[in-house]
Amino acid sequence: MIAAKFALRTIVVTGALVLSARAQVSVKASSNRLEVLIEEKPFTTLYFGPDVPKPYLHPLRAASGTIVTRRYPMENVEGEIKDHEHHRGLWFAHGNVNGYDFWANEPGFYPPDRLVRIVMAKLVAVHEGQKAGSVETVFEWQDPKHKALLREARTMIFYSEPSLRIIDFDINLMAVQIVRFGDTKEGTFAIRRAAGLEEHWEGEPSLPARTGRLVNAEDLVGESQIWGKRSDWVDGSGAIDGEKVGIAIFDHPGNPRHPTYWHVRSRGLMAANIFGWHDFLHDKWVDAGMTLNPGEFLRFRYRVVIHPGDAVTAGLAELYAKYAGPRQ
Repeated sequence: MIAAKFALRTIVVTGALVLSARAQVSVKASSNRLEVLIEEKPFTTLYFGPDVPKPYLHPLRAASGTIVTRRYPMENVEGEIKDHEHHRGLWFAHGNVNGYDFWANEPGFYPPDRLVRIVMAKLVAVHEGQKAGSVETVFEWQDPKHKALLREARTMIFYSEPSLRIIDFDINLMAVQIVRFGDTKEGTFAIRRAAGLEEHWEGEPSLPARTGRLVNAEDLVGESQIWGKRSDWVDGSGAIDGEKVGIAIFDHPGNPRHPTYWHVRSRGLMAANIFGWHDFLHDKWVDAGMTLNPGEFLRFRYRVVIHPGDAVTAGLAELYAKYAGPRQ
């Protein structure tokens, strides 16, 4: 499994990016995106430009090169459903921050006096190496007047493994103003799976075949059993063009309110959300909101694992145990 420490070369200090072509994990940069390559092949791209409502990674690929995330709305692919255009690849946002919706914040969703964005404030550093590479950024969660509510320091580490593709996320949210995360299911760390990894649902297109199977750490299966339940991890696997592949999200045991609740859908959404108790517990009296005073932090850590086969054949329980470390 992946070592806790690894050698990296710092690529960004100030000014222009100077990237080495010799690294196993490398990054190509432009003014509005960072493309991550593994073995000189595209793995994923971080989009953060002025036309992007919130930063997202698109697409995510397995070690074979197979794309495991939905491509709409960035691309039009036959057989994909064109709903929830705010579900872009992999993203981190929330649907109620001081009453503003950073989750569904596409242009046209709200009038200008309600429309908010998560913008790149600083690209801190890009590192590359033989076994891993990383990107360090600072984002601002801005209100409709472009004033920062939150400052998000995020590190993403991309690992090169023979049969796996792994990303570690370390997200630190600091309140710039008094900030309240409201209780809603619309959040927070999320992936929209490719059509082939969707479960069967009524009215689904005939192609591509929906072969998906959702499972969590308690061996519960399907949206009906997993939605609104707490678990260390959730995996969505299936077949894409005959290739058996899956994608999992691990919730770090040090996260607030671990283990997280899960907002999952047969149609492809898979999201870790600690703020949605009102919906998940079907209790109008419960409130999972959380308030931060200026300068206070919330830290979230997640691991995304793209693997061949299903949760059992990929050994996700063992991979999670190594990720979580010794339990006290």
